[in-house]
Amino acid sequence: MENINLTGHFLIAMPALTDPFFAKSVTFICTHNQEGAMGVMINRPTDITYDTLFEKIKVELLNFAVADTPVLYGGPVQPERGFVLHEISAGEWDSTITIAENTALTTSKDILESVAIGSGPAKMLLTLGYAGWTPGQLEEEIKQNSWLSVQAKDVETLHKILYELDYDEKLNATMALLGVDPAMLSDVAGHA
Repeated sequence: MENINLTGHFLIAMPALTDPFFAKSVTFICTHNQEGAMGVMINRPTDITYDTLFEKIKVELLNFAVADTPVLYGGPVQPERGFVLHEISAGEWDSTITIAENTALTTSKDILESVAIGSGPAKMLLTLGYAGWTPGQLEEEIKQNSWLSVQAKDVETLHKILYELDYDEKLNATMALLGVDPAMLSDVAGHA
């Protein structure tokens, strides 16, 4: 399992993972290298809306179409900081990394200023916080049956799961990529 790169993969929390931060979560891995891994949970809406968040960061939200959209809980690390997972579009922002084909993560406030006036990415998720792993930690957790990983077979499937499905449908949709019914999972790893 050494030297695997899960950038652009979904991590699905297994039933054995009872940590309340991650139970039944789907995390999209944004970077994974020798320095560790970083991702954002994509199925944990908070009670904070874009309207509330933009007011708090003192950016006037003129794009009323997104005002009631929930901000997601991205993970327990830096929960006061915003992370925007989005399709790559015509805009350019100060702090963006490309993750996978047509998918990027931006952490600079300028993308939110674009969203506020309606010129941000058409497809995006806004999270507060992220999930992080030290070098080797994620690989060890996978060996311990805490996570399943899967990559979308194409960009259309990736974008459907990230941006189009309801939050409560994302777990089953990522499991379906593996051909797994979540009801059939055990919290104990089996070895033949």
